[in-house]
Amino acid sequence: MKAVVLEKRGKDGIRIGDFPDPARPQGNAIMRVKAAALNHADLYMRDSGKGITHELPMVLGLDGAGEIVEADPESGLKPGQRVITYPMEFCGACQYCQAGEQPWCRDLSIIGEQRHGTYGEYISARAGCFLPMPDNLDWTQAAALPVAHMTAWRMVFGRSPLRPGETVLIHGIGGGVALAALQLAILAGATALVTSGSDEKLAKAKALGAHEGINYRRDKVADRVRELTHGRGVDMVIDNVGEATWGESLRAAAWGGRIMVCGATTGGHPSADLQRVFVRQLQIIGSTAANLDQYRALLRVVAAGRIEPVIDSVYAMDDAVEALDRLEQARQFGKIVLTIP
Repeated sequence: MKAVVLEKRGKDGIRIGDFPDPARPQGNAIMRVKAAALNHADLYMRDSGKGITHELPMVLGLDGAGEIVEADPESGLKPGQRVITYPMEFCGACQYCQAGEQPWCRDLSIIGEQRHGTYGEYISARAGCFLPMPDNLDWTQAAALPVAHMTAWRMVFGRSPLRPGETVLIHGIGGGVALAALQLAILAGATALVTSGSDEKLAKAKALGAHEGINYRRDKVADRVRELTHGRGVDMVIDNVGEATWGESLRAAAWGGRIMVCGATTGGHPSADLQRVFVRQLQIIGSTAANLDQYRALLRVVAAGRIEPVIDSVYAMDDAVEALDRLEQARQFGKIVLTIP
């Protein structure tokens, strides 16, 4: 098959060409990939991969949508069925899987990180990693949905859900998770404040329903948040940026506020500012992708036409290196998607 293959670290380590077709062991299904979306995890794998158990060469890509080619009869999947990926292989037997918390599985294997991903013509994964694709999405929309919207769903509606009438601050609008969080915050009946260094992105976010945008190149985010909330601060902060935004996140939160952390693209070791955490009784909640029940709830909302992914741009698989450059330079507003020929 043809695939985007990481052979060594760095931009010159990506090769687009032939790669062995995946095998299908018992319990697995094979999907013919139609489209696959980019994530910051692809850049991390390209440039470092530190802390993630894997072997090179490997096929990149976490998100994908396509058609089932082969599956066990008892899997419930049928050849030709349109499906969307759940990007985490889980054992189904450990205490966490039995409790419905697949992201905590002790045998978790993330597609595109610990094992081959979606940037190829075919992918083999456990049958539980393929769910029926909403009929109202095309291939690019479906491929753009999983990681960003699952991650946002777990933060907005998960352990400490955002409630109607609350206010949320979302950093880095334009990225997939941030835009998904904006959509879901509006769905929850909350007021959303968003940040960016681009006035153009802020204007687009307001057109999507953001209450106000804050340009962090001109304004101190926390100061502007206090102005907009009449000194109170926000009930929830969604931060997948890390070191560059952490201090502002803590200062922008109201007493008893929640800081939802799902990434650290600018670094993972900011000042803890523990005095502020305990004096203001802030909750800091780490979060990754959704469990299967949460994912199915998301898919029902999408199937009902209440939200759809925002697409920034679509590239052919042969242009994957250029697409990754666009992601690295933070030029996107929405998801960047590869079409797989």
